[in-house]
Amino acid sequence: MGEFVRVETDPDHPSVAVIRLDRPKMNALNARMQREIGAAAAQVSEDDSVRSVILYGGERVFAAGADVHEMAEMSYAEMLTHSRRLQESFNAVAAIPKPVIAAVTGYALGGGCELALCADFRIAVEDAVFGQPEIQLGIIPGAGGTQRLPRLVGPAKAKNMIFTGQHVTGNEGAKIGLVDETVGAGEAYSRALEAASRYSDAPAVALGAAKQAVDDGLESDLATGLETERLHFSGLFATEDQKTGMRSFVEEGPGKARFTGR
Repeated sequence: MGEFVRVETDPDHPSVAVIRLDRPKMNALNARMQREIGAAAAQVSEDDSVRSVILYGGERVFAAGADVHEMAEMSYAEMLTHSRRLQESFNAVAAIPKPVIAAVTGYALGGGCELALCADFRIAVEDAVFGQPEIQLGIIPGAGGTQRLPRLVGPAKAKNMIFTGQHVTGNEGAKIGLVDETVGAGEAYSRALEAASRYSDAPAVALGAAKQAVDDGLESDLATGLETERLHFSGLFATEDQKTGMRSFVEEGPGKARFTGR
């Protein structure tokens, strides 16, 4: 349990972990909060009882960006160290071997937008605000914005957001592929919980393999990606869930297997 970031579970959905950002008033991502995000990511990654994860900043705001007051007077040498730790904490979120859903309300700007990009899916209220406004500070995104955003929405749309600092709403984000689903006011968390809970009885090892195969494949050429897929596919034949799933299919038909996550 960190000062600004905690891992929660809903009694009705014990297999869904919530990484809850809570640094009043706007969840500005200072160095301590960044470290706590990385620690929370490690915690949910290692907990076998967790099958899926929600990133949530509360009803008012997701995260309004890095703490500019903390960074303003940093030297080049200091920022080299700080930026490495920042990226490491966000990379830990992106590497969680389980489905991760960002439930976005209010602002997701700068580092907040970059944190949402680390999720597998983004569910946002219609008037949520996404953006990479770093150019207005004389800098560029430093926690994945120049890399994850173009991979998600394409280089031209990403460059437009990064070059201009332009904000997009949840509805606009859905049109360009930044947001996967928009919902009405106050519904982001409940919809994310509903979506995350669908993985509660899924084959956990296979889900992790699928996520890693997709993510690693996107960073490699097709031949390497296909080999990565083949090795994960073959490796799953060493799991209990593969035996359960195929036996159930043969004996009962599709969609009736009860997986244990092993």
